[in-house]
Order: sequence, then C-alpha cells, then structure tokens
Amino acid sequence: MNIERLRADTPAVEHLIHFNNAGAALMPRPVVEVVTAHLQREARLGGYEAAAQQTPDLNNVYSSIARLINADPDEIAVIENATRAWDMAFYSLPLRAGDVILTSSTEYAGNYIPYLQLKQQRGIEIRVIPNDEQGQVSLPALKALLENERVALLSLPVIATNGGPVQPIEQIGALARAAGVLFLLDACQGVGQMPIDVQKIGCHMLAATSRKYLRGPRGMGFLYVEKSLCQNLEPAFLDLHAATLQTPDSFSIRGDARRFENWECNVAAKLGLGAAADYALAQGVEPMWQQIQQLAGYLRERLAVIPGVTVQDLGALKSGIVTFTHHGNSALQVQQWLAAQAKRINVSTSTFSSTMLDMQQRDLVAVSRASIHAYNTDAEIDAMVAALTRIPPA
Repeated sequence: MNIERLRADTPAVEHLIHFNNAGAALMPRPVVEVVTAHLQREARLGGYEAAAQQTPDLNNVYSSIARLINADPDEIAVIENATRAWDMAFYSLPLRAGDVILTSSTEYAGNYIPYLQLKQQRGIEIRVIPNDEQGQVSLPALKALLENERVALLSLPVIATNGGPVQPIEQIGALARAAGVLFLLDACQGVGQMPIDVQKIGCHMLAATSRKYLRGPRGMGFLYVEKSLCQNLEPAFLDLHAATLQTPDSFSIRGDARRFENWECNVAAKLGLGAAADYALAQGVEPMWQQIQQLAGYLRERLAVIPGVTVQDLGALKSGIVTFTHHGNSALQVQQWLAAQAKRINVSTSTFSSTMLDMQQRDLVAVSRASIHAYNTDAEIDAMVAALTRIPPA
C-alpha cells in the first residue's frame, strides 16, 4: 500500500482524524474532481446536454463496478442508494404465504422492517440463524435450516453496521446454492473494504453503497442481480427507462439489470461512483483490506488496556469497524468529546434501533464505532486513544 499516496489524495486528513468510514468515508481527490467537473458541465451546458456528452463515461460506470465485484456489466444496476437498491431486489421476489426468510442476528433494521412488512401483508415467516460460539452465523445450523423446503430466501449483511464478525459468506453462499435457495447479500460495509467476488460468494443478488468504504459520493448505490435470475424478476416499480411502451395496452421490460433503475438520477454522483470503483481497483482492494485489518487490530489492542473501555467486537474474522463501550460515558458523549479535540476525531455511535437483534442478544444499548480505512495511520489511532484516556466522567 502506498499510504502516502492515499493520504495525499485525501486533503482532509491534514485537519481531522476520520474514523467514520462505515458512515461516509472521505472521498479521494480524483473522485471529487469527477463529481465537481460534471456539476460545472451541467452549469455550462444544461443537465440533459451534459449527461449526453458523458454517455461513454456513464456506460463505463457499469464496467468499473462489474470489475470490482467480478460480475458482468449487464448484471449491474446503478440506483440512488443502497437501501433502494436492496428494496428493488427484495420487493421483486415472488414471496408467498408460508415462505421462510432466513437472516442473521446482525441484520440491519432497514432490511428487517421489510421482512416484517411482508410478514404482515403476505404471511411470510422470518427465522434468525443461530450464531456459533464466535458470534457469526453457525454453518451447521444454517445447513439444517436450509433443509426446510419452505425456505425461499437467505438474506444478511456481510458485516453489521455495529461491527461484529465478517460473515463466512463464501461458505454461506455454497450452502444456499446447494439447497437451491436465493441469496441476497447486503455488502454495504464490505465493498471497498474487503475483496468481494460474487462468483466466489455465489450470491444471486447484492446491494452496496457508494459513500462508505468505497469512498464515493453520497446518494448513490448499486445492485447486482445474477443474469440467469434477472429476467425472471419483475421490478416492483417500472418507468420508461426500465420498460418500453409497445402499444397502448402493452409494454416490455428491458433484459438487463438496469430494469431495476429509473430514468432520473444524480449524474455527477453516478460518475463519482464509477471513479470511486476505479480508484479502489487502482489501489488494490486486497492490500487495502490487509492494511485496514492491521490498523483495526492495533486499535483494539490499544483500547483493551484503557480502564473502563470494553471492546465489543466478535467473530473469527473482524473488519475495520471497531466498536467499544465506555463505563463512565455514553457513546454519544464519547463521540462529542472526540469531535471537540484540537484535531477533530470523527467517530459515530451505533444504537439499539439499528441492529436490535444483535444488541438485544448482547444486552447493549449503544456502542461507540470507530471505522478504520487504509488511509488512516497508527499515529491517528494513538491520538484517539490518548484523547479517550483524558475524557472526564459524565
């Protein structure tokens, strides 16, 4: 890893320490330049005219994302955020009364709520896969649950928003494939942080965001749908981009994954997403993943010896999301204290409402979340630890 290059491309590191990459990472200079250049182009030419001028680059966005996750460009839809991308896949599935959805205790509330909605509307069932002793999905338990012929979908995040384990997604995908069950993967915290290869994972669908570890602009995400599945799914919403009016009484839906998109989008952010994918590929996702793990491991070691601080991360394989609690201060107070330092330190809080199942199991209300990226340093971690040792009791 060329850390100097990463930091030179990230000017904000000169005046702050950013450990909120699981929320929204700092965009590198090449991504910012692509976004701002297109906004200026729109101001000069007009929105439609500027977009038309960038047609080749807009098409390349699909190729860049496809290379990032080892997919085909026709299997990629670019959608205004990961939540809507996930929704477009989930609500297009023909789930019926009695169908069973399997998920993990690390599921995000934004995904779990749609499960409950279809439980109320259609009578589907939700079952949570038990964890193993390390806090990740128990593969034997999953295999046993998949023997139920009523299981129609397996859906979970690769990494929870409140930390926790990196799920063994390749083994999970293999079990789902063997059972003939669709696998929808929420890769919001994975894409850009760790290598994601949909061929190795075996997921049928994957949703991810631009703004987190991928370091793209906010308000943009993407959806992967396996080609053989895509044409069998009718999107819950259609417009004149996803479909074509054939006669006053008929329409046809386009054959690729762009059937899940709609006409209007933030073109500058879309180009920025493509630039972020290109940037991650140029730096090397695997080297960044190794650097992130090393830095996060160092932070956990430093936190573990601070009186009153408890590291809350689980899993045989841990990510760059480091979560902890402070005996004398709430997660919000910790966040505010760190943000008030001379060189601002950005962390976030993860609350009960966002990952209720996991928090409930572990008797947690909120955790402080410091999410590390490859452009962070040991010295920044030392500064955060030093600030935590000075925090006054609430």
